[in-house]
Amino acid sequence: MLVISTEQIGLWVGGFFWPFIRISAMMVAAPIFGARILPLHVRILMAFAFSLVAVPLLPPVPAIDPISFDGLMIVLQQVVIGLAMGFIVQMVFQALVVAGESIANGMGLGFARMVDPANGVQVPVVSQFLIVMATLLFVILNGHLMMIQLVVESFRILPISEQGLSAHGALYLANWGSQMFMGGLLVALPAVAAMLVVNIAMGVVTRAAPQLNIFAVGFPLMILLGFIFLLFTTPSILNNFTHLLMDSFASTREMLAVP
Repeated sequence: MLVISTEQIGLWVGGFFWPFIRISAMMVAAPIFGARILPLHVRILMAFAFSLVAVPLLPPVPAIDPISFDGLMIVLQQVVIGLAMGFIVQMVFQALVVAGESIANGMGLGFARMVDPANGVQVPVVSQFLIVMATLLFVILNGHLMMIQLVVESFRILPISEQGLSAHGALYLANWGSQMFMGGLLVALPAVAAMLVVNIAMGVVTRAAPQLNIFAVGFPLMILLGFIFLLFTTPSILNNFTHLLMDSFASTREMLAVP
């Protein structure tokens, strides 16, 4: 006669439930997976399917009752770990938003904004263009598959236990926020520098020919040159995005491995 104890049931439930929580939290914060245009029930089904496939590959989970206090603490730890993993990669996309804001202000298009369907906030049209290009590149590079591989690998780097993300790991995550501004500066630097030269040239023209209506000539010229500079600097922008993306995956592993 087959006898199943309460401890065995709790172990089976925890063996699937805790990985499902970490994967779901990662999908909430990660790009593409956490987009608002993706319905909630689709995200839940995707997390369920990923967990179902990943559970047999994971190390054993601790024999703790999922509905106990210790089980609740493990759930909270998995939420924090999953959100931190998705947050690091999401910051790479936000670096493009910062870069697009700088470029748009230099072009005179800082007032031209549209709603980003992925995040539900208003961003400059230049930022939206960069986000669309980055999203396509993210899919082409199999970034979504690398995210799934990374979250499965995280269970080996930081197994499910009563010890979650360390304080040094949380500090590492906070320091990674500065990468968003540094990455945005690197992405926008070529176009912003070119627009600065154009602004200086327009100032010289204004001093040389005061009768010239700089507002009637300068603004359309700045927008036209801005699009030209953006056209020529897009390859370098995408190269910088690729480097930032690879750095984010490496930083995620380092964050999880920090004792």
